[in-house]
Amino acid sequence: MRLDHISYACTSNELADVVQRIGSDLGATFVDGGRHPSFGTRNFILPLAGGAYIEVVSALDHPAAAKAPFGRAVQSRADAGGGWLGWAVAVEDLSPIEQRLGRQGSPGHRVRPDGTELRWKQIGILELMEDPQLPFFVQWECTAAEHPSAAGGPVAIGKVELAGDPDVIRAWLGEPTASPLDEVAVEWLDADEAGVLAVWFSTVNGLVRID
Repeated sequence: MRLDHISYACTSNELADVVQRIGSDLGATFVDGGRHPSFGTRNFILPLAGGAYIEVVSALDHPAAAKAPFGRAVQSRADAGGGWLGWAVAVEDLSPIEQRLGRQGSPGHRVRPDGTELRWKQIGILELMEDPQLPFFVQWECTAAEHPSAAGGPVAIGKVELAGDPDVIRAWLGEPTASPLDEVAVEWLDADEAGVLAVWFSTVNGLVRID
């Protein structure tokens, strides 16, 4: 189990400005990730070192955004002022999680501007909406060379500031409380609302905190 990506939600009108701001802070350039037709969203991607990436995502003016859990989650976070929506972990097989939650994962796909089609399954968005500290799970149906992190540069995630209950995360992931994800430090903080508060990145210009 590894950290796959961290999602930052904003409105469609703010998308270009948010991508520019975070990219400038990190000294890196996002790429257009394309649209998610089944979710009613679109994103920009920043590949990172270590097989992870940042997703800046917004909901489209499309019926799917009001129906699909992910579209609803993105729109809700954007309406609340935007910011870190949540974190996703990659698994090789989603079946055990589907059995535990009693439902099938949602298929997703998007076509990059270069025509490459990416497909995956994800589950856990409903739980994320109820409890923002919880990550959702992703099973990719593509090669490593096609994964959004494949062109990763020097920027890497150093630490995630997370407000929540370590025991809840441990039970949800089935991983040790102190270090729920390989090679990514988690700083547990107290806050009024649970969820990802900020992410620290190592860059060519030193550590940068994005909240």
